[in-house]
Amino acid sequence: MIRKTSLVLLGALMGSTAMMAVYSVVAPAEAAGSSTYRELSIFGEVFERVRAQYVTPPNEEKLVESAINGMLTSLDPHSSYMNAKDADDMRTQTRGEFGGLGIEVTMENDLVKVITPIDDTPASKAGVLAGDLISKIDGADVRGLKLEDAVDKMRGEVGTPIKLTILRKGADKPIDITIKRDIIAVQAVKVRVEGDVGYLRVISFTEKTYDDLKKAIEKIQAQVPNDKLKGYVLDLRLNPGGLLDQAINVSDAFLNKGEIVSTRGRVESETRRFSATDGELVNGKPVIVLVNGGSASASEIVAGALQDLKRATILGTRSFGKGSVQTIIPLGDNGALRLTTALYYTPSGKSIQGIGISPDIKVEEPIPAELQGKIEKAAESSLTGHIKGQNETDEGSGSQAYVPPDPKNDVQLNYALDLLRGKKTDAAFPPDQTKAVAAEQAK
Repeated sequence: MIRKTSLVLLGALMGSTAMMAVYSVVAPAEAAGSSTYRELSIFGEVFERVRAQYVTPPNEEKLVESAINGMLTSLDPHSSYMNAKDADDMRTQTRGEFGGLGIEVTMENDLVKVITPIDDTPASKAGVLAGDLISKIDGADVRGLKLEDAVDKMRGEVGTPIKLTILRKGADKPIDITIKRDIIAVQAVKVRVEGDVGYLRVISFTEKTYDDLKKAIEKIQAQVPNDKLKGYVLDLRLNPGGLLDQAINVSDAFLNKGEIVSTRGRVESETRRFSATDGELVNGKPVIVLVNGGSASASEIVAGALQDLKRATILGTRSFGKGSVQTIIPLGDNGALRLTTALYYTPSGKSIQGIGISPDIKVEEPIPAELQGKIEKAAESSLTGHIKGQNETDEGSGSQAYVPPDPKNDVQLNYALDLLRGKKTDAAFPPDQTKAVAAEQAK
């Protein structure tokens, strides 16, 4: 029996999104039945008719790619085929550096939908917002393009301009935004000291994330004496996902024990469990995790683990709700197949597919008057063809994905700071595990 080594991943969205990955072995399924092969013969006949009789000679390679993607996108929004270039681009993204505009995107109603602009990138600086629909790229309609083609058009030589035509909720007419392409070197973790509190913003989960987080924690500890440090804010808002091993490592940075996440496919024997190791990095200090509708996939794994294990208090609004696992199956020189193969589960055994992480303390972030009605709810449950979660309700997952550019106006952040400093109190803070650690240290 031949067995193929594949790349198992959890990514927030298709296109320019970073991937969560760990290597796994996938065994082939049972052979297809005779009826399946009859259907495939129909496909072959149609392909030959199109190739031979269409009014103009078609691009046969594109015909096959489109057929494959049609099959995969009929399954769910996260399964797709990647040609050799797309597969190479994905590997580049996981390294935390790629060329382009700096937006996380998906496809909705034949238009490219912006899930979130990445901080400090050309798109963010040009004013692109979460929820924007890109209808044209350099004047060319995106309708009829698959997502990978649209993303490819937005990439290009560094320094060259590109014009995006955007449909924005609440805007009277399409908005044209010209952006100059640049190298998108994604800074995995941003760090600063908020007086007596350490602030850690994880922007994405790339190969750099855990190392950057460890350095950031060490920087905070060097600036603030342990007896003065009130705790940490771990900001996962607008974080679309990334590498699975990095999500596990980031969770482990705040834990000494306990299961972090498990993945379960259609074959029970292939269930995988990932647990914390002894030696957390923050000396048992209280942790508050911020989430919103832009917190997806890997960030939901971290939030779910720290919530279920009673190590951190989750504050903000409901997260995106992507609880599915994709496997990257290499196809040699022909690219790779991205296929949904499992769901992941938090330590309590809960699937967040289609429902997201519900915060322990719900705090809405006010939307400025000029953006009222222009920022839509970001949610897995709103994606066409998404896998319906076993616990999904009519309410669905997600919430608005907005973070004020000025921390002074950040209601969620300031609420967290007040909790850590004792200016506010809530029964959900600190959680049981943090209380236990503090009691042990007091002894």
